[in-house]
This record gives sequence, structure tokens and C-alpha cells, in this order.
Amino acid sequence: MYLHRFTDGIGLCMRCRSLLQLLLLTLLLAGCGAIPGTRQAGVGAGAQSADTPEVPQRAQTMYEQAAAIMASGDYLEAQFRFQEFLMQYPGYPGAHVNLAIIYASNGDDQGAENSITDGLMIDSQYPPALNQLGMLLRRQGRFQEAESAYLKAVMADPDYPLPHYNLGVLNELYLQQLESALLHYERYQALAENDKQVGKWIADLKRRIGSSQRTANVTE
Repeated sequence: MYLHRFTDGIGLCMRCRSLLQLLLLTLLLAGCGAIPGTRQAGVGAGAQSADTPEVPQRAQTMYEQAAAIMASGDYLEAQFRFQEFLMQYPGYPGAHVNLAIIYASNGDDQGAENSITDGLMIDSQYPPALNQLGMLLRRQGRFQEAESAYLKAVMADPDYPLPHYNLGVLNELYLQQLESALLHYERYQALAENDKQVGKWIADLKRRIGSSQRTANVTE
């Protein structure tokens, strides 16, 4: 039997570890570019339209420093830095999303929810905030609502990979919708440039779906 057929801790931890690595990589990349959260409607996450005001250099520097500290694993200091950042520059939902990740890592779902809500109040279609909302709802066992949040993130930015990853996990491990899981893993794989671990899950899902179809044909 395949380990990740089950919804036990083993299968979930495999995916959580991979997702955490991707989140940290995203943070590192964010530290080298524009502040996430300057997106306007219709513009990709982290991008800026011609109508978006220029980010102050001090804000950019503060955000980069906080993101680098978070990526290093010092969540307590990163939390302080992002809170300090938001006191001076309250209009950036990306900082609220990073705080939500920190709170969630400490088991503080209420703090995570509050930060996600604050981010969505700034931009109700901000994909990383919607993705984090989906993760929070999934942890609470609210699987259909989690799916809805992930799908909103995909609609807001079809090229944002994390909600596709999470939709794959949700459909495979919780909703038992293997074909949907495969589609989202494949989309994530295309956007994330060939994650080797997810590649193994895709190959396994294809075998399982093929086996199920052959069984169904025999029984008919």
C-alpha cells in the first residue's frame, strides 16, 4: 500500500514538510524583489501595475529584513519585525500573511485567522491570504470551505502555485477526489518547475487512477 493513501500523520507530514520548504523559498525570493501585497486587482501576486504607487525604499528594506529573518527560522524576531513594519506601513497584506504563517506555526489559529482577515480587508482577492485561509480551514476540518478559498486564490492568480499544491493535497487526502488531485498537482508542477517529490506523487496517482479504472471495467 502507498503511505499517502491515508490521512494519517505520516502522509500529512510528508506534504507539510514540502510545503514548508516551498514557503521558505518563496519568502527568500520575496526578499529579493518587490514587497508582496502591492498587487492591484488583475495583477499577479507580488507584481505592481503602472498605477501602483512606488514602494518606499525604507519599507522595502524593512520587509526584506523581516522576510530573511523568517526564512532563517527565527519566527519570534520575524513576528516583531513584521509588526513593526505594519505600524509604519499598514497597507501591505503580504506582511499580514507572513504573520499568519508565524502564528499558525505556533499553533495559534486565532492569531492566524486575525492576520488573514486583516490582509483580506486590504485586498479581498490577495492570493496568498486566500491560500492561508484555505490552510486554516483545512486544519479545522472545514474541507469544502478550504477548497473554496483555494479556488478563489487560483481565480485571483492562476499562476500562483501554492493553492494548486494545497488543492492536490486536499483532494487526495481528504476529499478522495484523485483525478482532481492529479490535475492540481500537475498544474503546481508546471508552475513550480518540477518539484521532485510532487513528481513522485503524480506518478503514483496515475497508477492508482489507472488501476481503479481497470477494476471498474472488469466489474462492469
